[in-house]
Amino acid sequence: MDDLNLYVLTFNCARNIVDVDVFADHFFDALPASGAGSSAPDLIFLSLQEIAPIAYSFLGGSYLSPYFDGFRRAVQKASAQKWSHHYVNFLTENTGMTGLMLFAREDTLAKIAWSDTAHVGFGVQEMGNKGAVGARLGYVVEGLPSKTVDLTFVAAHLAPMEDLYEQRNMDWKSIVERLVFTHDTKRPAEGSTANENTGLLDDAATAHAEGSRRDLFAPNAYLFLAGDLNYRTSNVGPSIREIEHFPRRNVDIDNPSHYSHLLKNDQLVREMSYGRTFHSLSEAPIHFPPTYKYSDAAREAVRRGLDTDELEWNWSTHRWPSWCDRVLYLDKPSWVGEAGKVKPLAYNALPLFAQSDHRPVALVVSVPLLPSNESSDTENIRAVAPFSIDPSWKSKRDAARRKEIAVGAVAYLGLTREGNGLLLASLLGVIGAWFILRSMLEV
Repeated sequence: MDDLNLYVLTFNCARNIVDVDVFADHFFDALPASGAGSSAPDLIFLSLQEIAPIAYSFLGGSYLSPYFDGFRRAVQKASAQKWSHHYVNFLTENTGMTGLMLFAREDTLAKIAWSDTAHVGFGVQEMGNKGAVGARLGYVVEGLPSKTVDLTFVAAHLAPMEDLYEQRNMDWKSIVERLVFTHDTKRPAEGSTANENTGLLDDAATAHAEGSRRDLFAPNAYLFLAGDLNYRTSNVGPSIREIEHFPRRNVDIDNPSHYSHLLKNDQLVREMSYGRTFHSLSEAPIHFPPTYKYSDAAREAVRRGLDTDELEWNWSTHRWPSWCDRVLYLDKPSWVGEAGKVKPLAYNALPLFAQSDHRPVALVVSVPLLPSNESSDTENIRAVAPFSIDPSWKSKRDAARRKEIAVGAVAYLGLTREGNGLLLASLLGVIGAWFILRSMLEV
């Protein structure tokens, strides 16, 4: 049985354009040095939060192009340096400030039979300052071109602050209830030229559109959710005395300052164990220090090229160091047994980059290529979704999108140089027109 290798990376961009050269040099740092998972992945999934300022994020389209283009160039440079491979960015979507990018290795692109997308905002007035964006695709099984392995990817950014863990649980509920796939399936634009399998791939896409469930927990799909989930290691901020016990570098595991002791207080692990959030999902063991929040001094020192290893333990003193950046997955879909179980091969954090107070986190995972079986008795094999689809999901998203455009336009005019220039030019034009009209009336 063949496997599909995935590289899943989540990064809070802090509204900055990525430094292509630096990011590319470390992009694949989470890959094992050898053995399983060390080769070029078949698919790459990027989950990006705070990808751009709110004006550009809410307006979308070409306003986001420079931000997404930076990651496209970083992936191409990183893969060319490591393997001389080329990756195609076949899908890019965003919900407000949260973005999702999917890349396929050039020789695997033709195996993607169809893709589908979904969006939900749960920020202010259900807008996308916080939210999730999803993609679902069918990957063709070798020798069975009319059968696909179905994969669901979700990029998410939940509510911040230590004490808002219950709101984060509600954000998860919103994802389950309102992240609904439309069945508007399509093939990737590149690499989709006609061949002997094209008709069979189209049949697979049609079957998906006609027979699959639209919710997050489609029984015949693997599921990967990555993002800044914002769960912290305390319900309140740190006191001055507690700062002394922040995780430190090169200490024994029995030392109270070893990060493993702080991990015991992780809200996400706690809330999942109580069945309050991310129902049915799993996470690979964490063997890396917290990924948030780094001090401005640390970021400035990284910018100047100082000792990165030491700086990765330089925390901001007004927030508990926390594992905000996570990758979760459904360990096996309902139609397979242990043979179809997802196999995590590596789970690690990348270095600290100057433009963000988060470290990126990446999961390397192997997915068995077992085709979907829509006829399986899914209700008896796996628990149904923890929440039902909100019947008003579409009207809520449409209303929120209209608000995003309005807020984005105001923010563009008031908070960006281009918008300020446009506003000034418009004002001068109005004043000029008034003087011309006045002079004409006085004649």
